[in-house]
Amino acid sequence: METNINLLLEYYQKFGIDLSLNRIENLLNLLGNPHKKVPIIHVAGTNGKGSVCAYLSSIFTQAGYKTGRYTSPHLVNWNERICLNEQPITEKKLVDLLTHINKIIDLSSECPTQFEVITAAAWLFFAQSQVDIAIIEVGLGGRLDATNVCDRPLASIITSISREHWQRLGNTLEKIATEKAGIIKQECPTIIGNLPPSAKEVVEKTVKKLNCPTIWVESGEKISKNGQHWAKYQDIEYPLSLKGDIQLQNSALAIATVKTLQSRGWNISIEAIEKGMSETRWRGRIEWVTWKGEKILIDGAHNVAASEILREYVDTLDKEIIWVMGMLETKDHQGIFRNLLRPQDQLNLVPVPDHITANPEQLAKLATEIEPNLTKIDTYQDLFLALEAVIKTVNREKQTIVICGSLYLLGYFIKVNP
Repeated sequence: METNINLLLEYYQKFGIDLSLNRIENLLNLLGNPHKKVPIIHVAGTNGKGSVCAYLSSIFTQAGYKTGRYTSPHLVNWNERICLNEQPITEKKLVDLLTHINKIIDLSSECPTQFEVITAAAWLFFAQSQVDIAIIEVGLGGRLDATNVCDRPLASIITSISREHWQRLGNTLEKIATEKAGIIKQECPTIIGNLPPSAKEVVEKTVKKLNCPTIWVESGEKISKNGQHWAKYQDIEYPLSLKGDIQLQNSALAIATVKTLQSRGWNISIEAIEKGMSETRWRGRIEWVTWKGEKILIDGAHNVAASEILREYVDTLDKEIIWVMGMLETKDHQGIFRNLLRPQDQLNLVPVPDHITANPEQLAKLATEIEPNLTKIDTYQDLFLALEAVIKTVNREKQTIVICGSLYLLGYFIKVNP
């Protein structure tokens, strides 16, 4: 069935990324404007979007609301992107939706991008399912993203802003902030994470101009409860199921949003918050997995800011790291290496399958210049060849294996090792 989904979407891949709202609005109009029937929380940001969406989706589901969630990219299968009450859309239902959308497109004079087609499928599914609320993650930027078609979101969230996708969004934080602030709507509640000063200034001007009730969210604080990891944001205490200190910020953004909707009549109990937070799952983000009996840490760390977060976490392990890394050609390899590589670590470089991958040999050369005191650098033609090699020599007492550098690389790993 996944093959059918790939076939239905494959044709649109050739249209690449083309940030614009005209095509998606025209397509949605032909589909009966399903987006106008869906109350949403809209989430933008460089990092943390997925975690915040996962927290919110879990909490609203536990509170008894029929909850949609739309995120990207997927790790293994397309249907991961579109969820209802924490369950992915069935492959049959997605095929039916895409088949219908393809017929509508055939009657139209313009051809949408692949992201616009899958986004239209999400809107249609949520409208048909009559969801109470949908948590919608921006694909790229915000202002011209295909998700940015709702005039009156229940809330707009900006999780973080750093320099990524600058080739499309602009080469300064101010320009990137302007794009992300494009999801903020007139007089709609806006919840903002910790931003660099230059980006914060742009967002401040936007919320002021649009007269938005705004919450600038401070990170939650770590607390221990019954020997478990909990956090506290304002007067609400909750368990933290996702790892890394960044989740103190991401979870606080989710709680601040929940409190905003509570104040507007949404019935969300403390029990729903606690259960929702404890049951939140978000794959491929500081996640421990087992492969052939070996405990391995996996994380996307696909941009400089995300690599900082991973570095903070691995430093707490107090072990040498055996890195197994692959990156896309377009990423800031130097910045990611500077954040991650430490003296005495080992580095194993692999290609990212089915994507425009950075060359492992060239990455090895760059890594040697950045951290000359690595104990070992190797390149492999495939991720699993690298893993087979490193588990033969890993010293469990002193070393930890970490796969990172690309969400697509993690998707390849998870597909083979579910």
